Amino acid sequence: MITVTEALDALFALVSPLATEDVPLRHANGRVLARDVAAQRTQPPFAASSMDGYAVKAAEVEADALFKVIGESAAGHRWDGVVGAGQAVRIFTGAPVPQGADFVVIQEDTIRRGDLITLGRNVGSKDNIRAAGVDFTKGTPLSAPRLLTPADIALLASMNIADVPVVRRPVVSLISTGDELVMPGEAPGPDQIIASNTFGLAAMLEDLGAHPRILPIAADTEGSLRAAFDLAKGSDLVITVGGASVGDHDLVAPVAAEMGMEQSFYKVAMRPGKPLMAGRLSGMPMVGLPGNPVSAMVCGSVFIAPLVRAMQGLPKTAAPRQKMTLAAPLTANGPREHYMRGTTTAQGVISADLQDSSLLSVLSTSDVLIVRPAGDPARAIGDVVETIAI
Repeated sequence: MITVTEALDALFALVSPLATEDVPLRHANGRVLARDVAAQRTQPPFAASSMDGYAVKAAEVEADALFKVIGESAAGHRWDGVVGAGQAVRIFTGAPVPQGADFVVIQEDTIRRGDLITLGRNVGSKDNIRAAGVDFTKGTPLSAPRLLTPADIALLASMNIADVPVVRRPVVSLISTGDELVMPGEAPGPDQIIASNTFGLAAMLEDLGAHPRILPIAADTEGSLRAAFDLAKGSDLVITVGGASVGDHDLVAPVAAEMGMEQSFYKVAMRPGKPLMAGRLSGMPMVGLPGNPVSAMVCGSVFIAPLVRAMQGLPKTAAPRQKMTLAAPLTANGPREHYMRGTTTAQGVISADLQDSSLLSVLSTSDVLIVRPAGDPARAIGDVVETIAI
């Protein structure tokens, strides 16, 4: 049995960043930028007004000063003349500042009568001008790798980048195993339950930028498992759910071994999630998750999410942790690292009363995993613990 850190390192060793592809900017959100891109233009490409007002010469700005309005500059329609002494140009937010002007008096600080304006007595010193290139200049890079956010998409659009180089989405095949399972919507027999794990994991994978494929449920027979593994060929990652333990009906490990799986590890010193295994099958990275639904989803957050990020070229790092204050005490932990379901409150984080690995209703109302190191002593209200957002 290995530690969580050792298991993560072994998983990272199984994968490399996938190939890149160019996608239209409209479809780049949530993808990982594959290589640096450079701005195709300067923004703003000209000195622009940041307010509605009048463009004048700064040296002439003083209380009660009088100017003649000689033109108008609007966004998309610059005024092409030169501002001289005693002259002003009506200007709007985002419009180019005309030649000869270097100060914009906001309209609230002026009184206009016909073509003449008089400045008020409280004109500030701010010039209300955005310098050319104050946002970025042509050639400014957006560095990779990075998970592209809506703000990044807006920046790329402003940089005039219409097609974006991104890492290909990992294709992940999900295989649920067990005679006891039926798909949602089907009528279960008296001894059957609904397959939930692959649907929760598929949703998680989609949020991570992957392309999940839910394969047919594999029955507890060698032939059914072999057929499922054959269907998974060509995937970037194969995830089995259930059948990874050592019971008489747990066939994933022996069938995978017969098909040539090179096992990296089996069993991790954690709870939930101890019967976790990983290796390489037919050239594909494979992870065998426990069948208990909470165990599978916890392992998804702890192991699958960092693995999928690494496949997209992001750093090979564990799920980010945040320190939080306990709002309720915790009893001493046992010999395995424990990922307790918890909820954040205004006072701090509280662990769920029920920690059974089959209770999806508890997981659904939790927003963090409280990470308890092996042998962690009892903790009191106010103690600081590490958490993983879920």
